[in-house]
Amino acid sequence: MSGELLPDGTVRFADAAESSAIYARGYFGTLAPDGVLRLDRYEAVYLAEMARVDVRATRGRRIPWSRIFRRAVGADPGFAVRYLVYRDLRQRGYIVRAGPPPVAFAVLPRGGTLHKTPSRYWVETLSERAPFDLERIVELARTAHIARKVLWLGLVDEESDLTYYRVRRPTPTGALVPRPLATPAEGWLSEDRVTVHASTAVEELGRELAYGSRIGDRLELSLIEAAYLAQSGQLELKDARTGRAVSASRLERRARRLDPRFFERLAAYRDLRRRRLVVKTGFKYGAHFRAYPRSPEHAHARYLVRAAPIDHVSTWPEIAGGVRVAQGVRKDFLVARVDRSARVDFLSLERIRP
Repeated sequence: MSGELLPDGTVRFADAAESSAIYARGYFGTLAPDGVLRLDRYEAVYLAEMARVDVRATRGRRIPWSRIFRRAVGADPGFAVRYLVYRDLRQRGYIVRAGPPPVAFAVLPRGGTLHKTPSRYWVETLSERAPFDLERIVELARTAHIARKVLWLGLVDEESDLTYYRVRRPTPTGALVPRPLATPAEGWLSEDRVTVHASTAVEELGRELAYGSRIGDRLELSLIEAAYLAQSGQLELKDARTGRAVSASRLERRARRLDPRFFERLAAYRDLRRRRLVVKTGFKYGAHFRAYPRSPEHAHARYLVRAAPIDHVSTWPEIAGGVRVAQGVRKDFLVARVDRSARVDFLSLERIRP
């Protein structure tokens, strides 16, 4: 089957019988009423590489696959990365079409029929060297959710291996019954932690409400926990060195000097607690928090959470490591995106095999 390579890297088939045969075997190209078939760059390169079509120049000379590929790359600098994802999905048996902006591809479920079965997946492609732009990924997830599509990210590493992630906007929830203290506890601030000594407060905060860590007869709170309790009127702070009262605002200023991400972490912690989750440090897992649906004595953590500002930009290897650790210990990896007014929304990334 012979087609003509056009200057923009697409391929045109004028013979109606050939056009129909190519289209029928995988829904490749766009078939016009007059029988002319137009393959986009991905389709043209793929079918040429698989030796399923013969592409020729205007004078009839056969064009090798490598030239078709080079022309596509020349017409679109991002083609090489996107083509690897297109090729892989086609090899896995999916029908893949050019996606609506802002994604690269729209993918039908296996066994689907073009123009009868709606696309189920939107796929965006990225190089591992591209930045992890949190705001952009959240916007992609939001747009896919509105369109009722499942968002996949196809990541291509420097060795041209592929990793796929499913991206969602989850609503994490727990079952802890919130109950504020009837009487504020007394906490003593020392360096980067707060200690509670009164036995009643230790029992109530530590065992019943799952705050802090029991060390002997005392309860040690992190600065995040202490700031949250102080802001909600459940903790009265004193400086362990001077005995003077420490206000919640002063504690937060001190914590921000120690931790540049304290504002985002506190906002995420507050939101997770509001969602009835027990929140503990995620340090051992390379995250800010681990979150439990109820008391850690009766449940495993369900989420590993990283808090980040709304305009956060990171690297994909860092994100890939976080997702890998979370799934390795059977937890969901969440990014808590915090805006300047301390509002929080969540992004979930899960490594998948399409």
